[in-house]
Amino acid sequence: MQFSALIIVIAAVFNSVDCSKILLVFPFPSPSHYILGSSLARGLAEAGHDITMVSPFHEANPPRNSVYKDVVLTGFVEEYKSVSANMFRLENISPFIGIGVISYIGYEATRKTFEHPNFQKLINSNEQFDAVIIEMFYSDALNGLGHHFKAPLILFSTVGANSMVNQLSGNPSPLSYIPEIALKYTATMTFWQRVVNFLFAIVSKSIRNLVVLPAHNRLMMKHLPNIPDLSTINNNFSIILLNSHESTSQPVPYVPSMINIGGYHIKPPKELPKDLKEFMDNATEGVVYFSMGSNIKPSDMPDDKRYAILNALGKIKQKVLWKWDEDTLPGKPENVKLSKWFPQQDILGHPNTKLFITHGGLLSTTETIYHGVPILSFPIFCDQKANAARAQINGFGFTLPFSEITEEKLSDILAKLLNDKRYQDNAKRRSKLMHDRPVKPLDLATYWIEYVTRHKGAAHLRWSSMTVSLMLRRVWGCEDQDSGLFVPEQNLNNLSG
Repeated sequence: MQFSALIIVIAAVFNSVDCSKILLVFPFPSPSHYILGSSLARGLAEAGHDITMVSPFHEANPPRNSVYKDVVLTGFVEEYKSVSANMFRLENISPFIGIGVISYIGYEATRKTFEHPNFQKLINSNEQFDAVIIEMFYSDALNGLGHHFKAPLILFSTVGANSMVNQLSGNPSPLSYIPEIALKYTATMTFWQRVVNFLFAIVSKSIRNLVVLPAHNRLMMKHLPNIPDLSTINNNFSIILLNSHESTSQPVPYVPSMINIGGYHIKPPKELPKDLKEFMDNATEGVVYFSMGSNIKPSDMPDDKRYAILNALGKIKQKVLWKWDEDTLPGKPENVKLSKWFPQQDILGHPNTKLFITHGGLLSTTETIYHGVPILSFPIFCDQKANAARAQINGFGFTLPFSEITEEKLSDILAKLLNDKRYQDNAKRRSKLMHDRPVKPLDLATYWIEYVTRHKGAAHLRWSSMTVSLMLRRVWGCEDQDSGLFVPEQNLNNLSG
């Protein structure tokens, strides 16, 4: 008994020695963004660290036996819901316009974060932190919090290694086979797709360098006095945690400060609620799960598309679970069950789930890969089109643009995905790739965050290109941003992933 007590005391001492105070800032009022932030925060808390989490959401069930403090950006979620547009209308918006819109949205979210009284109280307090983790969503001004709290800065990319990540980290990203994330391209681009990719890269970087970063620099200096220029701040982060993995994206170059942790938010499937369990267990032909994510209201879809989907789903022999935001759905077939919320990961983990119909968001795509379920995507905006394109080229999914949905087209695609065993096989194969890792992704994220705190920012991981001006990188060839317009397509076929 005395020996056991001694072990407990020693463990407690070591835990207190290794405990770090970590600030996480995830200000965007989207449930999917919060899932990523809270999953990381909970993992760090369960590893013994003191957590302060800034977000628009309150954590109703914080980890037990841990220090977990919420700084809630009250009012953000309500305002976001009140001004949210009909997302279905954004499907055909030009990506050249979209980059400006999303940059503005990111700036406004950042500005309102700085001006929120709860956040003002935090930055004007005497709090000290051992690390600061900032969600990268066009929120550069928040990067100054690392310097403000005299703590290493760790960045988190919700969408993996996009052009913004590559520019910040000095990571080479040849445009010949690395498409911009807002485009619906894969590594095997045609000549004209590479032309568009090249032009879009120029436009997006020009907007960022000439408009976005100066605006964020002014915002940062307004709220964080005695702070260096944003260009200096952005060159002094420690690592970038990427919500990606080789199973969900294509193989691309990475500098040492970029860490793939995609899938870390996924939990093993739990037993379903009784009514849902009976519904799925008794589905002898299987179940199709249909959800357009947390930001798109399915009731906003045009009547003709809704009728086409209902008619096509009513013809299949499988049962259907449809995440629907209203109490009723006129014309609902008998094989369709509605709910405003479903335990998505647990449904995808059920052996009777045969197909996931989705908008193609990265979290949904990652979860369907993890559970080995084929996917049918109706992509609407941002990275959804690229995610859907990769699923199709890798043989575990199919893309149907929402504006092109008809009953006949959808029926044909459903028949193909549900009856062609190759889609199931490819989905299971892709799932094995995600599971075959030397360490669990949440443990990997925790390790690298602790590594940064142990090594006082881990400056040795920063590539020298980060401190070299853009002009010098171009002149001396330190940054390989070739247009790649004349690279033969057949030479790129083995790069899709």
